[in-house]
Amino acid sequence: MNIITQTDDLALFCSQAAKGDFICIDTEFMRESTFYSVLCLVQIATDDSEAIIDPLAKDLDVSPLVTLLLDKSVTKVMHAARQDMEIFYALCQGVPRPLFDTQIAAMALGFGDSVGYNALVKGRLGINLDKGARFTDWSRRPLSDKQLEYALADVTHLRDLYPGMVDELSARDRLSWIQEEIGTQLDPKLYTFDPEAAWERLKIRNPKRDYLAVLKAAAAWREREAQSRDVPRRRVLKDDALYDIAQNRPKDIQALGRLRGVPRGFERSRSAQSLIADIRSALENAESYAPKIPKRKNMPANLGPTVDMLKTLLRLRCEYQDIATRLVANAHDVEQIAAFGEKADVAALSGWRREVFGEDALAMRAGKIGLRLEGREVVAERLD
Repeated sequence: MNIITQTDDLALFCSQAAKGDFICIDTEFMRESTFYSVLCLVQIATDDSEAIIDPLAKDLDVSPLVTLLLDKSVTKVMHAARQDMEIFYALCQGVPRPLFDTQIAAMALGFGDSVGYNALVKGRLGINLDKGARFTDWSRRPLSDKQLEYALADVTHLRDLYPGMVDELSARDRLSWIQEEIGTQLDPKLYTFDPEAAWERLKIRNPKRDYLAVLKAAAAWREREAQSRDVPRRRVLKDDALYDIAQNRPKDIQALGRLRGVPRGFERSRSAQSLIADIRSALENAESYAPKIPKRKNMPANLGPTVDMLKTLLRLRCEYQDIATRLVANAHDVEQIAAFGEKADVAALSGWRREVFGEDALAMRAGKIGLRLEGREVVAERLD
């Protein structure tokens, strides 16, 4: 097993890997007690070699790995890439591309929504993976051979999966189907933690301007605190506390201390004063500071049965095409089509998704497609 702990060895491996068309890559990390993920291992497999890189090794400079990740001539193959991409973005200060996500590819090959790596390996390769090392503390050294073998399997089997999945997607003319979905993971905004955008992770419970201004300010304050202390957001304040602060808009320490959602004694902490200052500033500038929330369109009455029928049609069409429903349309898409028909601004009414589902969805809404029972099976049929 090739365990890389020296910069020269990493440079040699990465230079060889860059000569190929793709690398399969995965990480092991820890994040239970930190804001930022602690990168503990990087596993890479090429078409003819594999290695485990130890970024915690004291004599290792990861610059050659960064160069490889940012090399646009090499496809990065990952499974459920979102968390790994976040780590690589922090490491590289850029988004590794091009990307091939086998979880998304699996959705276009009949494996349902968000299939796990173990299930995909079993389903396509007939291999049952050993799960014994799942709960390893990857930051501890030394790691056992069993732990390292477990980690390496995340890319060696990925290497076996990738060519066959590409061939099948190409044969079924579905490569373009997944490229759009994979492309959404290449947006740098997904991997930057801008404090002023932290409110977007929260549920909007009140559309009033002052509420929104304080919620945004409190979320931004918590994000800055969590980043500077490198602790999870919940260690600073839980979401419920932010909602309570936004609802009550405390303007002094005493008012903050009376809030039920705020931990007892928090108002006496050194950072509470800065939170109060941010709340006051947000309220003074609420008109310009509060986020602009699009007004929700009024939905027609009695929409439920139409939505239910369209969801059934979606499931039937996706089963026929052997594709995951999530790749074609989500609940919001279906609701919008039910309410607004052709005027619905959703992806399901454009491109290949319209061919698979959108056109028939509009036809059903217009009364041209109906559902009936054939034995115990639900069948969609044209009525015109």
